[in-house]
Amino acid sequence: MIVFRLSKSKFSADLSGKGAEIAGGRWNSKGIPVVYTGDSRALCVAEIAVHTGLGTVPEDYTLVTIKIPDDVAVCEILPEKLQPDWKSFPHNGSTQALGDSLLLKNKCLVIKVPSAVVQGDYNFLINPKHKDFNRIVVLEIVPFSFDKRLFMSTKQG
Repeated sequence: MIVFRLSKSKFSADLSGKGAEIAGGRWNSKGIPVVYTGDSRALCVAEIAVHTGLGTVPEDYTLVTIKIPDDVAVCEILPEKLQPDWKSFPHNGSTQALGDSLLLKNKCLVIKVPSAVVQGDYNFLINPKHKDFNRIVVLEIVPFSFDKRLFMSTKQG
């Protein structure tokens, strides 16, 4: 399986999950490391865009292409098993509890979760503490530029 990650250039080679461990996220609490990836480049762009204000174009990003072996353990959190407000912002603790539980059990290298940003797409959470983590391969790290139109206001005077 090929997944993608957009990150600031200085963190492009860092797959430790430290950033998510420090900040927490929709699928993990602070203190629990995880690497967030997406099933497409477009999903990664959308994920960055929803966390960036209008008028601010993200700069100095890289696109990381990651290969996950097909024979590793993957857990899936199905949308129909989630609370109705699982996509809320700010996110509620229910999604963190699910992610934390799977990450701490260490049964799965990867957790497939529905994207809250793009319906029908998926994020793949990589557990850096899993025994098969060393089987993850970074295929490519390339500079990435965002289309400025994504961050412009459409208001016209």
